[in-house]
Parts: sequence; C-alpha cells; structure tokens
Amino acid sequence: MSTPSRTVPIMFTTSEPVPPISFDGPADYPTDVLASLTAESDDIVARYPESRSALLPLLHLVQSNDGYLTRAGVAFCADRLGLTTAQVASVATFYSMYRQQPTGEYLVGVCTNTLCAVMGGDAILADLTQRLGIAPGETTPDGSVTLEHVECNAACDHAPVVMVNWEFFDAQTPESAACLVADLQAGQPPAPSRGAPALCTFRQTARLLAGVPEQPGGAS
Repeated sequence: MSTPSRTVPIMFTTSEPVPPISFDGPADYPTDVLASLTAESDDIVARYPESRSALLPLLHLVQSNDGYLTRAGVAFCADRLGLTTAQVASVATFYSMYRQQPTGEYLVGVCTNTLCAVMGGDAILADLTQRLGIAPGETTPDGSVTLEHVECNAACDHAPVVMVNWEFFDAQTPESAACLVADLQAGQPPAPSRGAPALCTFRQTARLLAGVPEQPGGAS
C-alpha cells in the first residue's frame, strides 16, 4: 500500500517579520557641534582601558545633543570608537533608555505591569492619553512631554508608579498624574518622590548619564 504524499512547507515563521532597524535625522553634525562632541568624547573614552567600553556613555552624549539617536549620532559613536554602525545599532536598540524617535523635555512612563495596572496604572495611562491628546509613544505638539507605557519599574511596593526621565513618582492616581504632567508642561517640574532632589530635563539627564558637565564646554 502506498503512503499518502504530504506537502512539507519550505519555511515557516512563528511571528510577524521585524522591520529593519533604521535611524533618521541628519547624517552629519555641523562643524561646531562635531568639535564640541569630539572634545567631550575624548574625556569619556580616556576613562576606559578599551575604547569600545565607552559606547554606552557616548550614546547618552549624542542623545543629549539630539534628543534621540540620529544617523549622525550613531555614525559619530562608530567613528569615534572604531566600530561599525551595525555594532553601535545593536547596542543602541538593546537598551530602552536610548530613544529612536524625538523625545520631549520630559519622558513620562506609566507602569502598566500587573500590580501597577491593578492599582490604577491602566487608568492613569488612559487619562493622560486623553488629556494630552497623544497615544503612548507620541510627543505633545509643544515638545514638552513624551508619553509611554512601561512594563515594570521595579517599584511594586509603591504602585502605581509613574517615572519622569527615570525618576520615581510613587503611589499615583489619575488626578495626581494629571497635576504632575500639567506642572511639567508649565515648566515647573516637581521634585521626585525619592532619589534626586530635583528633576532634570531629558537632555540634561542624558548628559548626567554620559558623565559630562551639565552644559557643553565644561559649564556647570
């Protein structure tokens, strides 16, 4: 008896195809910006016995200049450290602190993981979305606030938690989160619940993470 023939698929996939990684923005920096970044990157690279170890702070440095990672920023890091742009991109897209889209002065992240969601995180995110007129991942027209939902801020004992530029605002409600965002848009950022005594802008935070003075050129 012959065995029924079967058609064997040549290939299959278990998920949707992932689009290629790409960066936008200018391809090159103006001469003055390039000179400033190069001088500051010299100080950063000098801290490490292997230059490629400086990649993470250099990514923060270019992000502090552009507000996100641009083609110019990725190329600068690659050229400065003797890496390929693919190597830089593979690191830049692994960590969520590196942004691929223009980011407002304040990056507001609402935790929507299980405990925060149950305690009101979903309601906070829904209310902010309506109040600001933007979806998670978008920025307000005035460039002040970028809203995002995050999976976990590792602060379940203070749920629901909202983070602004990675500083904690604990035990929030839709009303308190609305006041927080209104203060940010008014240019009057409140102090975080714990940690830093004051709230920095997104670009200032990036400079702190890069380990360079708050203002370019060595000013504090």
